[in-house]
Amino acid sequence: MENRKRSGVVDRGGESPRKFYKPVNRPNKEDFVFGIQSVLETLKSDKEIDKLLLQKDLKHFEEIEILAKQRGVPIQRVPLEKLNRVTMKNHQGAIAFVSTVNFAILSNVVTSAFETGEVPLILMLDRVTDVRNFGAICRSAECSGVHAIVLPSRGAAQINGDAMKTSSGALNFVPVCRENDLWNAIKYLKNSGFQVVACTEKSNDFVYKADYTLPTVIIMGSEEDGISENLLAESDVRVKIPLKGRVESLNVSVATGVILFEVVRQRDFS
Repeated sequence: MENRKRSGVVDRGGESPRKFYKPVNRPNKEDFVFGIQSVLETLKSDKEIDKLLLQKDLKHFEEIEILAKQRGVPIQRVPLEKLNRVTMKNHQGAIAFVSTVNFAILSNVVTSAFETGEVPLILMLDRVTDVRNFGAICRSAECSGVHAIVLPSRGAAQINGDAMKTSSGALNFVPVCRENDLWNAIKYLKNSGFQVVACTEKSNDFVYKADYTLPTVIIMGSEEDGISENLLAESDVRVKIPLKGRVESLNVSVATGVILFEVVRQRDFS
């Protein structure tokens, strides 16, 4: 099947760049910077920053906090022990996690998709925090023609080398948008003509019943407690995946693949 053109997607010519990363949960050295001056310079640069960790019992981070708030970078106040688990070098109580992707602006992605005559498909992930799950989801999203993945600024998986590796390079191609408030993002999408489909066990309808030929945003929730109630309340359609075994739920990355390729089936093969 011929690849569909998508907004914000770079040319597929040649192979996706690959790197090898240590198969552990500790961040790779290229994923973070540490030390007050290094963090300040990173905040002043055009690099995308995933989040900041600042030692909670230290008070000399005024300039860092001001710059972080101006850029919308999430700040977490944490104990010294957590900082030391990232690096034992002289971090001075400040560590910045640098994203491996440049975040896209949701409104730009939506406008571009409509202008090119495409039917937009947006995937929203509510508190999916496992890095490898996130990477696998990105791979399915890219392969199924998702125009953008929307994440919350807080409570989302870190977009690091492990995520890039698990996505098999898909993060180089599918735009990722970071929103301070997912509820507001849903409101914007609904006002832009999207239907909101929540994939949740709190439904009597299967994923195959919904009509995905419309502009659609699909919400997937965390494995711990699913989709937040305030987001679920904004859904137009609720669907679930039929299960025949004894286990009550699928891994979120597998579940995402199931619903995304139902979208592909309806849009391209019906």
